[in-house]
This record gives sequence, structure tokens and C-alpha cells, in this order.
Amino acid sequence: MNGLALHERPSAAASWRIALPHSAAAVPVARALVRTALAELEHGADSDTAELLTAELVANAVEHTAGDDPIELVVQLLPTGCQVEVHDPDPVPPGDLTRPAGREPDPWQEHGRGLLLIRALSSSCGHRPTETGKAVWFRLAAVPPQGRPRPA
Repeated sequence: MNGLALHERPSAAASWRIALPHSAAAVPVARALVRTALAELEHGADSDTAELLTAELVANAVEHTAGDDPIELVVQLLPTGCQVEVHDPDPVPPGDLTRPAGREPDPWQEHGRGLLLIRALSSSCGHRPTETGKAVWFRLAAVPPQGRPRPA
């Protein structure tokens, strides 16, 4: 068969980069962008998980960095999954992103579970320095479509 079958995902990568305000208003905008990107391309990464983890990254960037400089959301959709990065102007790495803190979050506190969620639900996560601060990222693997007929 020439071309892509209807059940196949495109093999090319797609990416988006958007500046977001340094405010709580950035969280629903970031969630909507990730949800729309995954839906429009019928990508195999879990949209609910991608939205949740994106919200955690954006909320952390807004809460834990000073100033009014915008933060930046970068979404990359790859055939093998997706990667979401949040760039902020603070070069200090996030606390317990790549290793557990050794203590459990207080169940009575509203805060303290975001990085735990990112570690637990992503395929991988991390941070890296950038020219203007840092980027914190996570990856989700694409999940094969369930219940779709296979070509003969």
C-alpha cells in the first residue's frame, strides 16, 4: 500500500513553542494547548496525563520563579511519544524532580505532590540549563491504539 494507512500515525515530528504569562492564567492555557495538539494529530500519548503533568510544570514555574518575565511552553510530538518542556528564567534546578526527597508529602498539605506526580507518571523527566534560566521537561510514550482493526 502506498502512503499512510488510516490507522497509522504520521512519522514526522511536530512542535509548538508559546510564551505564557507569568501568572496562574498560564496553567489552563498550557493544558488546552497540549490537549489540542494531541487531539489534532491523533497522537498516541495519554492526553489526560500530558495535561496534568503540563499543569504541574507550569504551576511550579509560576510559583517558584520571581519576576514578570513570561515562561515558555514547548511541546514536541514524536512518533514514539511526546515531550513537554517549560522554560523559566530561574537557573536553580527543581528540588526533587529526578530523585525522591526521602520523605513522603504531607497528606494534609495542598502542595508538595507535583514533582512526585511527574516522576511517577512520565516515561522520563529532568531539567537542563538554558541561556536564560532552565527547562524542566517530561516525556510520555505513545500507547498503541486499542481496539482498532489491523490491516490485512
